[in-house]
Amino acid sequence: MTTRDWTTAGAGGEAALQALADLPGSVLTSFLLGLAERRARAREPADVLRQWESDTFTGLAAVDLRRLLRAELRLLAAASAFEAVELGPLAPLATCASVGPVSQNNIVTTMRGTEVVSDSTNVLALECARRLRRDPDRPVRLATCQRVVRAQEVPRRPGYAHHFKLFALATAGRETRDHGFLVGAFVEHVRTLLAGFDELTQEGYTFGRRPIRLLATDARAAVADRIAEQLSPVVEVVREPLDHPYYAGLRFTIEVLAPDGSVVPIADGGAFDWVARLTANRRLVFVASGLGTQLVVLLFGR
Repeated sequence: MTTRDWTTAGAGGEAALQALADLPGSVLTSFLLGLAERRARAREPADVLRQWESDTFTGLAAVDLRRLLRAELRLLAAASAFEAVELGPLAPLATCASVGPVSQNNIVTTMRGTEVVSDSTNVLALECARRLRRDPDRPVRLATCQRVVRAQEVPRRPGYAHHFKLFALATAGRETRDHGFLVGAFVEHVRTLLAGFDELTQEGYTFGRRPIRLLATDARAAVADRIAEQLSPVVEVVREPLDHPYYAGLRFTIEVLAPDGSVVPIADGGAFDWVARLTANRRLVFVASGLGTQLVVLLFGR
């Protein structure tokens, strides 16, 4: 586990940090809430306003709300085969770190055993796991639009910020013969996102060339061949090797040519073992994808 210098500096050092980590959850929460109460009472209104003006985790989004909502409605219309759900702004602590190579330092952690949602697909995986534990034979298809917060450094370019909106899709269910469920879910996600672009053109958006980059490990190459075969009649598919432990052997990206001539990586998806691990059932497949709606509005709108 990696730590930052400030976590072990000062009185107590590593021993004090470990003592706090070992406290029962309710005791630690009470301690942290008491600390936050004292710090809050020490702040003046001017301090709060100063933070609002300078802290990149706070402040307004870079897009007009009406334009964003219209774009999201278009994307949800394209995802009519998916149940549209509204997620809460918080998720259980370690929602991302418990199932993937994600540092908790890149996530905004609260003092109540939760974290601010940094990736809607991880939360959708929790809901898929909950439903499949009750009925493993009924596939789950979910779609959502959510503002998420990420703590890692962001590019210094228009539209990029610590908080932004995502359109996300998730499909989970029991695998069928010859990886049929996985192939079908993968193809459906790509086609749904492409249909979303078509819907957005009716709202005045302009998208240039948008090929699909399909990445696969050697073990998943045959499955990727079948996915490419089903997608190639409707979209250009570029095959590439995958070397990233975050995915379960398969990944796709959609990089769209913007009106200014730049190529923007606007959508990403893949297969993950999250639901299988959450349910302790290796036969369950999970495919998730996301699209940055904030970037769509800023870069491809009128």
